[in-house]
Amino acid sequence: MRTELITIPTPTLPLDGAFHWPDDRPIRGAVLLFHGNTMNFYTGAPRFLPRALTRLGLACLAFNRRGHDILSIRDSRAAEGAAFQLTHEAIEDNALAARWLAARGHDAPIVIGHSNGGMLAVPHVVAHPQTPCLVLLSAHAGGRQNENVSRIGLFAGERFAEIKAQAEALVAAGRGRELIVLPHWWYVTSAEAFIDRTTQLPNTLELAPRITCPVLYVRGDQEPAAHYPAEAFQARAGGPCDVEIVPDCDHFYKGREDAVAAIVAGWLSQRLGLAAD
Repeated sequence: MRTELITIPTPTLPLDGAFHWPDDRPIRGAVLLFHGNTMNFYTGAPRFLPRALTRLGLACLAFNRRGHDILSIRDSRAAEGAAFQLTHEAIEDNALAARWLAARGHDAPIVIGHSNGGMLAVPHVVAHPQTPCLVLLSAHAGGRQNENVSRIGLFAGERFAEIKAQAEALVAAGRGRELIVLPHWWYVTSAEAFIDRTTQLPNTLELAPRITCPVLYVRGDQEPAAHYPAEAFQARAGGPCDVEIVPDCDHFYKGREDAVAAIVAGWLSQRLGLAAD
C-alpha cells in the first residue's frame, strides 16, 4: 500500500491523519477508521487494519479526532488532546473526515470504529444512511455508563461522586478547562470534558434500530459484554448484524491483531464481493 500524511481543517484545531491506498490494484471503495479513546491514527486498529483492507482494494482514511491521545501540543505550548474532548466536536470531526473522503470521490465509505470510536461510529452511520457496512470493534455502550465504568476500576473509580462534584463546581465557576487528575484511565481530564463524558455520549443500543446497513460487531473474550454489548446490539439492530467473539483477546487486541484483521477483511470481502488478488 501507499500512504500519504494528510490534514483536515476544523473550526479550531486541524485533524492529522494518514490516507492509505492499494499500490498494485484499483481502488474499489473506501474506509473511515475511528480510533479509540485517548488513542490516535497510528496505534491500534487504524494502524494494523489498512494493510489487510488495501489488499481488498479499499482506500483507508485514519485520522486523529481533536480528542486524540491524552494531552499533546502542536505548534505551541497550548495543550490539546483527549483531556479536553467534547462529544459534539468528536461527531463533527468524523463528519469532516467523511467530507474529506467525499471530495476525493468516496462519498459512501465503510465505517470502522474501535471502542470509543465504535460508539461514535453509530451516530455517524445514523446520519449517513448510505454507509454500505459498519464494523464495530469493541464499541462501548455509550450513554450514561461512566459511573458503571468507574465501578470496574476505570475513569474516576471509587471517587466518581467526589470528582463529579469537583468538575461541576469548576464548570459553574467558568473554569471548565481546568484539569482534574483521575485515579484511573484516562488519568487526567478537564472539568468540562468530565461533565460532557457523563451527560452527552450517544447511547449505542438506543441507536441500534436505526442502523440498517450490515454490521459486524467484534469483541475479545476478555471483555465484559455489559460494556461492549455485541449480542444486545445484534438483537436490536435495524439490519443484519454478525457477532464475532475473538478467543484469548483483550480490549486492544494485543497479540491478536492478525486474527482481528482477518475477521474484518473476510467479512467485508463476503459482504461486498471483494476478493484479495
